[in-house]
Amino acid sequence: MLVDQPGRRLSRRHLLLGGAAAGIGAVGAVGIELATNARPQVVAQPLNGTQTVPFYGVHQAGIDTVPQSNATIIALDLAPTTDAAALRRLMKVLTSDAARLSQGEAALADSEPELAVAPARLTVTFGFGPGLVALAGGTAPTWLRPLPAFGVDRLDPAWGDGDLLLQIAADDALTVAHATRMLLKDSRSFGTVRWVQTGFRRAPGSVKTGTTMRNLFGQVDGTVNFVPGTPDFERLVWGAASNPGWMLGGTGFVLRRIAMGLDKWDKLDRSGREASVGRTLSNGAPLTGTNETDAPDFAAKTAIGFPVIPEFSHLRRARSENPDERILRRGYNYDDAPTGGSVSNSGLLFVSFQADIDAQFVPIQRRIDALDLLNVWITPIGSAVFAIPPGCATGGYIGDTLF
Repeated sequence: MLVDQPGRRLSRRHLLLGGAAAGIGAVGAVGIELATNARPQVVAQPLNGTQTVPFYGVHQAGIDTVPQSNATIIALDLAPTTDAAALRRLMKVLTSDAARLSQGEAALADSEPELAVAPARLTVTFGFGPGLVALAGGTAPTWLRPLPAFGVDRLDPAWGDGDLLLQIAADDALTVAHATRMLLKDSRSFGTVRWVQTGFRRAPGSVKTGTTMRNLFGQVDGTVNFVPGTPDFERLVWGAASNPGWMLGGTGFVLRRIAMGLDKWDKLDRSGREASVGRTLSNGAPLTGTNETDAPDFAAKTAIGFPVIPEFSHLRRARSENPDERILRRGYNYDDAPTGGSVSNSGLLFVSFQADIDAQFVPIQRRIDALDLLNVWITPIGSAVFAIPPGCATGGYIGDTLF
């Protein structure tokens, strides 16, 4: 009698399976080997979550950093009991924890340290409002105040102003959420949250590195931008001689919360969309070019004599013949719950960095305010201005030049 183990009978099922296996082994071995060899080799890739951005330095991180996929931007109002000494303590604590979190280390009083191990290029950028600068006894830049009133604005006070700004960004939403909670825990004895705005871009690996972001209108957004380390970047982002000494190495911050009427935009045909922007939707090329980075030809005319790039297009209105009227843009989309029968409640968190807001941002916005067809579909509903102090050395803290 056949057995497969001592004391066990070889059943008909075992016999059939054994025979099948033997057949495969004898007849199909070559086929199996070929199939196995045909599989693509999986090469281990470094985890994006382990990537870090240095925290300490001449400038704060999160400005010349390649924009991450997720951002939370917060404004705090300082408590009436917060004096200059308390404010100094707050910035020391915030600096210490932000530095640790950015390197994948838990905050000092982190109750969930496991959530800190994947920094995913986390950066934390701090900004000061006029009230904070006055409390510290410093001189504010001349531009540190609300922007002038613009005709297109429908500003909600819930999305404006504040004493202390935190821009928290990373390539992982969980990392951003954890860092936000840790830093707000640090701040709760010194002030209250005025507003929180969250935004997103494409996740890492979704598109080719260096691809310009798209907003929720489907437009390529931010084609012409400064390149870190170039003379233009140094001069127009970091280098306003008119700023007070404590701002050396810092910059100006503008946040515009722009509601986008996607339901209304849906009714516009493709040619109308491209005319309002001045660029093609397919690849972001100017209407006079073929590639995104082609220089627009504003003098080009159609066969019947009209400008190829319309006078009212956003591209033409945002451009200036003055090379000093340029800004560094860092936008994020937002997508909130629809209200009032709409199917969308979406828009853009338009962030810009510039050395002098009055000289650089305001002239651009005035041209857009006066004549920009895109204003039919967009409405600025929030506006805030902050001074971004320089970075700090190891052992220092953000704002130590002010104090």
